[in-house]
Formats: sequence, structure tokens, C-alpha cells
Amino acid sequence: MTTPWIAGATGLVGRALWAQLPDAVALVRRPQAGAVVVDYGRPDSFAALPAPSHLFIALGTTMAQAGSQAAFQAVDFDAVLTVARAARDRGATHCGMVSALGADARSEVFYTRVKGQAEAAVIALGFERLVIARPSLLDGQRKQLGQPHRWGEALALRLTRPLAPLIPARWRPIAADRVARALRLALDQPGPAVRVLESAALRTLGAP
Repeated sequence: MTTPWIAGATGLVGRALWAQLPDAVALVRRPQAGAVVVDYGRPDSFAALPAPSHLFIALGTTMAQAGSQAAFQAVDFDAVLTVARAARDRGATHCGMVSALGADARSEVFYTRVKGQAEAAVIALGFERLVIARPSLLDGQRKQLGQPHRWGEALALRLTRPLAPLIPARWRPIAADRVARALRLALDQPGPAVRVLESAALRTLGAP
């Protein structure tokens, strides 16, 4: 693998990917030591970057943080498609994408519908190898990464962590570094052009 891009390198999974791939080009929206600032609203923002072989997309926000459906879609669909298209145009053949549990382009729920639409849009770009990760609730320390506190996520983790062994693997909270490891390993394994990894599979493949 040469010069992979990591889009969303300051998030839980993006940061874990960056730790596992220290030579990657880490793409961020705000200045960060060692990272490259890009504007996901401008495709030409990626023109000066080294051509990637692999792309990892770990972009995402919440409705509460975004403040509106339009702002949410700008991150979870528009930015995702912009960086995927830019990487593909620059020669990337492999893409690992973090989506969400229940993603479905036909869903009546806005969040899961946008996630599903983003998956479909990236699939349509025709990467030789695309791995889509659909993790359940991510477990990690957002405060240490300087990220806004997610009250709903924090409450859900507080309630589910003690019960984790009793929760089916599909729904059980999963560590961000495990998702990153599974995505990275799966992308270099032989298989179909498009592979979707649900949370239970991520937990198995990404085990330390």
C-alpha cells in the first residue's frame, strides 16, 4: 500500500486508522499537527496531494452537531462523495468506508437513508475493491481527541458496557480501533469488488 488517504482523520475510527497507518495522508477540515487541511466542498482542494492507492473514509457527524438535515448531508453524503471521487480520479483502486449500522438508501429514517445513499454513490464510482464497515455504537474517548461531547452516545455506552456480554454481537458497542483494524485488513484480502462488514464481522476480523 502506498500513500493512502484517510478522510476524517480526527474522528474515532479515523484517528485509529492514522495510528495504524502513520505514513498515510491524514485529511482534516481544521489545522491539526501532521495532517493536511482540505475543503470537502472544493474538489480542487485535493489536487496537490500525492496520488493515493487506497482511500479510507471515516467522515461523519450527528444531527445534533450538524444542526440541520442539510448540514448533516453536507458531511455524510456530499463530503464523502467528493473525497471518494477525488481519490478515484487520482488513481485509487481500493476504498474502505465507514458507514453505519442499518444503512439503507430506502430507509424512512433520514440518518440511515443518507448513510445508505452515500454507500450507493461510492459503489457507483467503481473502485476495484470497496469495503463498507457498518459498526454499531462506537466505543472510544472522544474527549481525548478534542471532539464535542455526544450526550446520547455517552449515555448509551454507560448503559450498555456492563451488559456487553449479553448483547448480540451485531448490536454490541465496538471499539473504534477494532473497526479500523478490520477495515484495513479486509481491504487487502481477496474477495468481491464490494464487501459489506456488519458489526459482528468487524468484531471478529478486527480482534487484536
